[in-house]
Parts: sequence; structure tokens; C-alpha cells
Amino acid sequence: MTSSRSEDMKPKSRNIFWHDGDITRNDRERARGHRGATLWFTGLSGSGKSTLARALEAALYERGCVVYVLDGDNVRHGLNRDLGFSPADRTENIRRIGEVAKLFTDAGALTLTAFISPYREDRESVRALMPEGDFIEVYVDCSLDVCEQRDPKGLYKKARRGEIPEFTGISAPYEAPASPEIVLRSDALAPDACVEQLIQYLETNGYLSAGAAVEAGA
Repeated sequence: MTSSRSEDMKPKSRNIFWHDGDITRNDRERARGHRGATLWFTGLSGSGKSTLARALEAALYERGCVVYVLDGDNVRHGLNRDLGFSPADRTENIRRIGEVAKLFTDAGALTLTAFISPYREDRESVRALMPEGDFIEVYVDCSLDVCEQRDPKGLYKKARRGEIPEFTGISAPYEAPASPEIVLRSDALAPDACVEQLIQYLETNGYLSAGAAVEAGA
């Protein structure tokens, strides 16, 4: 990270201080029986990010987990309503939601984000915000052809007609993850199979059993 970018990430005010709460993250995770983490779903529009995030949310909720989906469209209705889709606005969009996801994760929640987040550097910046293991990059890998065939919002048709400028995959780039923790082939696997793959990763890596482990070691 360049020094100028490091400076940009610092608060403008120098008269503010971080305040730790009396209830620690370990306290919250022990009570909830699972670790906090951010599962960052990234992929083209129509790849299935929101669908899979919602399906995983339902599966985790049924297991008693504290879980919440931060959806790209929903966030742009409020927190990021002042942002468009220029490269600079996309970067700021991801920066803001990364900070929100960090807070949710610190609160011990399993946070599922569903954003195209097309730039590799932006996603890595969010990873750098969090302690190691808190950021799980989930690449929803789906061919452009299949995404266009699905086109649930009719956006690709508009982009092909030139009605939507800077549309990822058509007139703006998408940089696929170099080494994501999880790859979901959503053009080859059913949603249930993708959710099963996600649950297996969380179990294998201790995210869903950390509460019991912490309690045993208390």
C-alpha cells in the first residue's frame, strides 16, 4: 500500500480515540457458539451472489447462528446512496462496506456480503482491515454467457444497448480473485450444493465450532 493511500485511510480528525467495550469479542463468540467472520461473495452480476448469500443465511440461522447479509443494492439505498459506479465510487463503496463488515465481525456475527466488488485491490484492502482468518473470499464463478442468459434484472440487455455505462463484464472490467478461500461454480452446481460447500468450509476451519472450543478452554 502506498504512503498516500495509507494517509487517506487515516481519520481526518486527530482528536479521536478508539474505545474498547467491556464485553469482548471472545465473550460474544462463547455465548453464540460460533466465530465471527466475513464471507465476501464476489462475482459478476447474475452469478448468484445474493441468492447464495441468502441461502447460506437461512441455513446458518436454522443452526442458531447470528448471521446477516449486506447486499450491494440494499446498501446503495442508504449508506452508499451518494455513490455511482465510476472506479472511484466503486472503491469507496467497497471501503465503506468493508468497515461495516469489520464491525459486524468484531461483534461476533457471521457477515455475508454480496457485492460485485470488481477490483482485486479493493477486496484485498478489506482483507487488510481484519485480523487473519476473519475475511473469507468467496468467488462465485459463473461464465459471462450464463450470467447474461440469467440476467434477472435485465441489466445486461441495457448494458449491451449502451444504456448503462461502466457495467462490469461489458464496459468495465472484473478482476477475478487470485487465491480465494472458496470457489463456487454456480453455473455448474445447484444452490444447495454451493451452500453445502460453504457450510463444510466453515465447519472444517472451526468457524461453527469455535464457541464450544472457547468454552472448553475457559
